[in-house]
Amino acid sequence: MITQKPPHLLPHILIADDDRAIRLTLETGLALNGFRVTACSGGRQTIEAVHTHSFDAVVCDVFMPDIDGLEVVREMRSIAQETPIILITAQGSVDLTVRALSEGASDFIAKPFEISALVGLLHRYINARKEAANAKQHLTEASALLNELSLTGLVGRSQSMVKVYKLIAQAARSNATVLVTGESGTGKELVARAIHQFSARASQPFIAVNCAGLTETLLESELFGYTKGAFTGAASDRAGLFEAADGGTLFLDELATTSAAFQASLLRVLQSGEVRRVGSSQSRQIDVRVIGASNASLREMAENGNFRPDLFYRLSVFGLDLPPLRERGNDLELLALHFLRRLSGDEEPPLRLTQDATEALRLFPFPGNVRELENALTQAAALASNRLITLDCLPSHIIDATGRKLDVEVTTSAQDIMADWPTMEELQRRYLQLALGRNGGNRSRTAMALGLDRRTVQRMLAKYQLASSDDDDGDETNANETEACQ
Repeated sequence: MITQKPPHLLPHILIADDDRAIRLTLETGLALNGFRVTACSGGRQTIEAVHTHSFDAVVCDVFMPDIDGLEVVREMRSIAQETPIILITAQGSVDLTVRALSEGASDFIAKPFEISALVGLLHRYINARKEAANAKQHLTEASALLNELSLTGLVGRSQSMVKVYKLIAQAARSNATVLVTGESGTGKELVARAIHQFSARASQPFIAVNCAGLTETLLESELFGYTKGAFTGAASDRAGLFEAADGGTLFLDELATTSAAFQASLLRVLQSGEVRRVGSSQSRQIDVRVIGASNASLREMAENGNFRPDLFYRLSVFGLDLPPLRERGNDLELLALHFLRRLSGDEEPPLRLTQDATEALRLFPFPGNVRELENALTQAAALASNRLITLDCLPSHIIDATGRKLDVEVTTSAQDIMADWPTMEELQRRYLQLALGRNGGNRSRTAMALGLDRRTVQRMLAKYQLASSDDDDGDETNANETEACQ
């Protein structure tokens, strides 16, 4: 048995267009796709309707004779800030689109368009609004946890991350050299900073160096320092970063990219606790904890002769391997919330993800790990309308990887009902025939769907010579009246 929602449970859409034919097309198409519709022929009527009724979404033409769509948007934003507003026009331009979105429009669609595209937009924004309301409590509960975790910048409560936290705590209590490994973007520098932050060296300098970003010569002079005249351009003595980090922690990232000569120099420092500036014969005693990092396996490189084995063993006194994001379960949602809160700043309401956007993030493997997730959300936040990140705000490669379609599909009959611009009488016949088919040929349910009396439907069936089923249940309930404020 086909069930029909009561009219008060159907999404209520306000449409505004001064063209009667377009209003009729929108009313018909949206009603066939499960919406309750109120139609207005001008901007003033639209504003009055918004003042007196609550709508799930508004579809409004930009160019109307009394008050244009941009003014409608401005007025609506003062009384219904959360209601999605989709503007339509036959005269689209970059300037108009920018103005519409800056005024607070949720989306912009140019004529001519398929009803299916509009239906897709409406479903996304209405569902997103419901999800935002349901997410408020979750946001409040998660904020307390994020406040605690964000002290280090590390976010996550999966088993693999709890293991990482324990290792950080153990490493912080010792003074041993640490080697942090993991794929690119997993947060190796954050782990190094956390170890420093909770160690006895917390009040001393923490200096991070990306070894891959410097040539061999420049890396040595930056780390070890140099004396005046040691090379062209060395106009005076300069202390290196080892000396600058004295008493604190030096983080060396991308060690796999370093040369054999640099590895030999680094090994001497770790063994002796002394550093010698380039061009000098004198060594200086230093007290620096070194934390190394690599996204390649230094153990395998050492076994294959591509990294000094003695340096590897000296670095890996304390080893800490970070899990990729794809192995961290529900941490992805917590990380997304963390980044959205940071991107939101003090603005209200905070940025939020719709359910379909969240699901797309869950399905994507994120080869770039946490860093890639942060970059994706930063891009999405720039495209978000009304502080709501929908599926189409995400980078295209994430959407493509999920195999999801943006638009909600409608039946061919609904799309084609207006294809040849029939007369009003023919349109009514087609509409009745389509409604009858969707309700299994049952007159009572068809009457309910159309908001008509059952006897009226019977007369119309006889007029257009349309057949209905013989098992009509006799229910004469009226419902789903398509309203008009014309």
